[in-house]
Amino acid sequence: MDRVVTDGVLAVIALATFGGGLLAAGAPLSVPSVALGGLGTLLFEAIAFRHSELVRQYWERPTVQVGTLVGAFVIVGVGIAVAPSRLLSAGIGALVTYLLVLSIALTVIARS
Repeated sequence: MDRVVTDGVLAVIALATFGGGLLAAGAPLSVPSVALGGLGTLLFEAIAFRHSELVRQYWERPTVQVGTLVGAFVIVGVGIAVAPSRLLSAGIGALVTYLLVLSIALTVIARS
């Protein structure tokens, strides 16, 4: 359960960064891009689920977690400069979907 909470905290930090980037750029939220980001997360999670032990081995490394968060910050910076509405909206969609997946995982863990 601690792992899910840590993942959630990291996702919320990244989501706040993407949302802040969208506000800073003054760009509108792109609904198609939000949907595409959410779909990307579902696809990634389906693949990761099939290889959960390997994914866990890598993800539990603090350097991977910090590197991923730094990567999110870089994507926000690039998104603001290049295509804020599309890139940042896709990131928001991906992160909101990921938080929903985590909430389902927490529910399943709590019930078992």
